[in-house]
Amino acid sequence: MNTQMTITTARAGNDAIDRANLQPTTKAKYKRELTKMRDAGVNPLDYAALENYAAGLKSSRKAFLKSALRMISLDYERKAKGGATPENIAQVQTVVYRLEAMREAVKVKDHKGMKAHTWLSQSQVKEITALCGDDLKGRRDWIILGLLLGAGLRRDELARLTFDALKQQPTKGGKMRDVLEVTGKGNKTRVIPIKNILADRLRKWRDEVGGGKIARSLTKGADKKIGKSISAVGVFKIVSEYGAMIGIPELAPHDARRTFAQLGYEAGVSITQISVLLGHSTVAVTQKYLDLALDIETTISDFIPLAE
Repeated sequence: MNTQMTITTARAGNDAIDRANLQPTTKAKYKRELTKMRDAGVNPLDYAALENYAAGLKSSRKAFLKSALRMISLDYERKAKGGATPENIAQVQTVVYRLEAMREAVKVKDHKGMKAHTWLSQSQVKEITALCGDDLKGRRDWIILGLLLGAGLRRDELARLTFDALKQQPTKGGKMRDVLEVTGKGNKTRVIPIKNILADRLRKWRDEVGGGKIARSLTKGADKKIGKSISAVGVFKIVSEYGAMIGIPELAPHDARRTFAQLGYEAGVSITQISVLLGHSTVAVTQKYLDLALDIETTISDFIPLAE
């Protein structure tokens, strides 16, 4: 197994990433960083070269590269160990050591403390959705904002969501409730109850555009026509556009997802329930979405008697 030769080929890394249970956009980011590394002439098995190259990257790019290299190195390590024999054990150990060094070469600093995330208030949610007009674009945009804010979807989940996801389930009291059946990270399916207004709008939108994907692109020009789908980037642009209208130009789809979680928590929904609705693997992940650690409503500075 000539690891030094094969691990630097584009096909080798892409195969391991393609088999991984990841979102398509995440796979694309991993592959892009591997391609850029190779275009720079860096052999990932050359520890010094890789360490020097990674040191010059922005933290986000560095994190994607580290994750991609970890994925393909573990794949190679398993293959190397699986092909070990008494005759080649020394070579296999050498390969394993070099792969382990490769995983250590890209150093990513863990963020500590608390970051200032963006959450919308209830009044801001009402304001931003009220900005959607009654024309084709406005109706489309309301649906996208409504699903992000009112169901806490990831933008990739929204881009893939079809009208078949809209279903009805009985509550404990026997009444029927509109829900969305969403497939998220790890191919895990979850059920998200939604408000009547969102369900009604989704049905009207389905009548207007037909079946298939819910989130759609629109052609440019005055005579707009509906496309068959929209990319995650397209969803991001729509959120940014409306964020700018309410004075938050940096607003992103993930901020809408955080808003869904935060407003639910403030209304008394348990954090375990919020975690299930968001499709998180643990409650610890959900806690990072919420404004739990810092109370800016009432805090120490309110009680410090500074002289006027």
